[in-house]
Amino acid sequence: MAGHSKWANIQHRKGRVDAARGKMWSKLSKAIIVAAKTGGGDPAANIRLRKAIDDAKAVSMPKDNIERAVKRGTGELDGDAVEEVLYEGYGPGGVAVMCLALTDNRNRTAPELRTMFGKHGGELGKTGCVSYLFERKGLFIFPAATDEERVTEVALENGGDDVEKDDEGQIQVTCAPDIYDALSEAFAAAELQADVNEISQIASTNVEVDGPTAKKVLSLLEALDDHDDIQTVSTNVNFPSESLA
Repeated sequence: MAGHSKWANIQHRKGRVDAARGKMWSKLSKAIIVAAKTGGGDPAANIRLRKAIDDAKAVSMPKDNIERAVKRGTGELDGDAVEEVLYEGYGPGGVAVMCLALTDNRNRTAPELRTMFGKHGGELGKTGCVSYLFERKGLFIFPAATDEERVTEVALENGGDDVEKDDEGQIQVTCAPDIYDALSEAFAAAELQADVNEISQIASTNVEVDGPTAKKVLSLLEALDDHDDIQTVSTNVNFPSESLA
């Protein structure tokens, strides 16, 4: 019986890992499709597509899957149209939440997100309800060991807006969205590798929450992040260290 239980546990764990991998591949396929649709199917000339393909390769997405996604984006293969939609809402404690989704069915995605917000003590809002609290920017976050002086030099020479260090020593660089591609190329040429590089919604002000509310907000953010159609989740919440503990 012990052997059987162990095998069942291994199978269950493997099933969870496979499901997580499949979900990630699905999200990345959509990112590749939209990137190819908006900027063409040549990664050398489409930095958004190049990044999406690099992200896919980093999680061992098969080459055939990547190629099919590119061809769907360029129209060489048939498939449901995937579109980019920004959903806005409120989480517990009135925190603002913005979700960037890539979906082939708005009529499915919106009700699912509405239910998810409600289940976790929040509310899906109308377009524009919280977007005024955020600014769309290119974002790069470098590990603490990175040469800050070199990052600053490259950022300022190539249109970066701001360079900051956080409490953990990570270096954060922001830029205007239309500068993002050029700055990405400049960092790559300087052999500076960011842990995060994306165009993101960055909050202009933050809201602090207490322990019980922080737990509810985290639960909502994790659920949203796990949704098949959601690519990124942005919020203006600030978690005090004691709340996270």
